[in-house]
Amino acid sequence: MPQQNCAVILAAGEGKRMKWDRPKCLSPVLFKPMLQWVLDSAGKAGLHSICVVTGFLSGQVNSYLEKNSPGVVSVFQEKRKGTGHAVMAAADFLRSRARGGNTLVLNGDAPFLDAETIRKALKEHTEDGNSVTVISAVLKDPTGYGRIIRAGGDGSLRAIIEQKDAAPEELAVREVNSGAFWFKTDDLLDVLPRIQAGNAQGEYYLTDAVELLIKSGRRGGACVAGSAGAALGANDCLQLHSLNSIARSAVLSRIMKSGVDIPCTDGVVIGPDVTVGKNCTILPGTILSGSTQIGAGCTIGPNTSLKSCRVGSMSVLENVCGEGCSVASATHAKPYSRLLP
Repeated sequence: MPQQNCAVILAAGEGKRMKWDRPKCLSPVLFKPMLQWVLDSAGKAGLHSICVVTGFLSGQVNSYLEKNSPGVVSVFQEKRKGTGHAVMAAADFLRSRARGGNTLVLNGDAPFLDAETIRKALKEHTEDGNSVTVISAVLKDPTGYGRIIRAGGDGSLRAIIEQKDAAPEELAVREVNSGAFWFKTDDLLDVLPRIQAGNAQGEYYLTDAVELLIKSGRRGGACVAGSAGAALGANDCLQLHSLNSIARSAVLSRIMKSGVDIPCTDGVVIGPDVTVGKNCTILPGTILSGSTQIGAGCTIGPNTSLKSCRVGSMSVLENVCGEGCSVASATHAKPYSRLLP
């Protein structure tokens, strides 16, 4: 069997504090479910063998995957007993992809881990001969996160210490565990059955697999992500709002730097997969989502909403609503109109 790298995405969580009747991983950031952000990053990093571990309202997740990512495998975690237990649910998937391959474990509710960081971590993982490589992040305030403790000599990973177990000098460390890991697949399968639920919560933690590997003499490493956002997730709607604000600011900055005029950002929300041509002007109250493509020299807004539309160059859309439609170049749509597919 040839070497094969794969990904396991943990998406079984309920997200009780969200108070929504949906799995937490389907909560949207800029109109796009957090799970899809993670799937896109894995795909852009070259990982096409992906298993999503479902749990709470698994039918919703499976329906979403069937419609949007039909090549992705899903497995059901019947009892949600921690991150290690979730990876155990994917053991059969991993066995079919072992023999020299590597496995990336990701959280389905951490949307900002980018493909570049995933590729960089894999490079370090393989070049250093690591059994496990944690993707870490450096935070101004690391409160609540597990700290990355490195060995004094080569800087390899010595341990991940949870905050409640950390000594004062360990609490001062600002490098934290993002919750994403590269493992040698064979090594991961070796230690998974040995993880114990000997904690107050009675759960199996994936960080225990890291500890078992290091204690057995295998090498661990930590790759620092380029952005602190790699560690960010959302447990309630307030934190989800924060993720939306971060993503919105990043998208608007990227689009303006590409030559798009947004004279006032009030009410302007643009999704991460939207493209806008040069010499365009986006006016207040404009919402662009889905796979919308705007040609060069257009004026969009004010108060225009487009979802997965294609707009030809030099068009003017003011107070217009459209979904799934194509607009010819140099179109001046009548204000307050609805564009049909």
